[in-house]
Amino acid sequence: MFTGIVESLGDVAQIVRKGGDLSLKVRTGSLSMAEVVLGDSIATNGVCLTVTRLEGDAFWADVSAETLAHTTLSDWHVGRRVNLEKALQPHSRLGGHLVSGHVDGVGEVLAIWPDARSVRYRIKSVPALMRYIALKGSVCIDGTSLTVTALRDDTFELSIVPHTAQKTVMESYQVGDKVNIEVDQIARYLERLLLSNQGSLVDTVKEEKDSSITEAFLAEQGFMGRRR
Repeated sequence: MFTGIVESLGDVAQIVRKGGDLSLKVRTGSLSMAEVVLGDSIATNGVCLTVTRLEGDAFWADVSAETLAHTTLSDWHVGRRVNLEKALQPHSRLGGHLVSGHVDGVGEVLAIWPDARSVRYRIKSVPALMRYIALKGSVCIDGTSLTVTALRDDTFELSIVPHTAQKTVMESYQVGDKVNIEVDQIARYLERLLLSNQGSLVDTVKEEKDSSITEAFLAEQGFMGRRR
């Protein structure tokens, strides 16, 4: 588990392609690796990677075909800057929100514009994820815990203060860039619980395509007053 509070900026040092997947070497910048051991997890632009080898100020990780298919990692190149965060410890402060490092989908930066000292970003998401994104709720973009400031049918907006921009890869974003999106876990589990309570036994893939939570459904489940 992670918090979405980026600890350091690193960069991709080497990519070794192996059939349908690859191994990745990441330089860790200012991230302390003193207590990191083989098998530990490090969120890299929001992707939970398992350390397979330590090499000075860098680590190696294997990346599966599944991960390549559902994240921006398939487009990474040597020299790319990445957000880094080590796994949450029992005594750690939860500065952001609970993040698993399991990317739900890839979004696209549609617009960037200044807003006083902050910068606003409009991100396009796949429709299947928009139902989990709430106004003033949390969303994880490239491993950074952020607050949603506006919503449309297939886009949402973020307001980024100077500190966050400087300490993450967001400062380098350009229109058209692809980003990793992880939605708030609470929304996913709430939907699953409501569907299970309804007696739904459809498989996960069909749920992703067909399920929806409506006002009438919430009323039937006792979460709001019934419609008259």
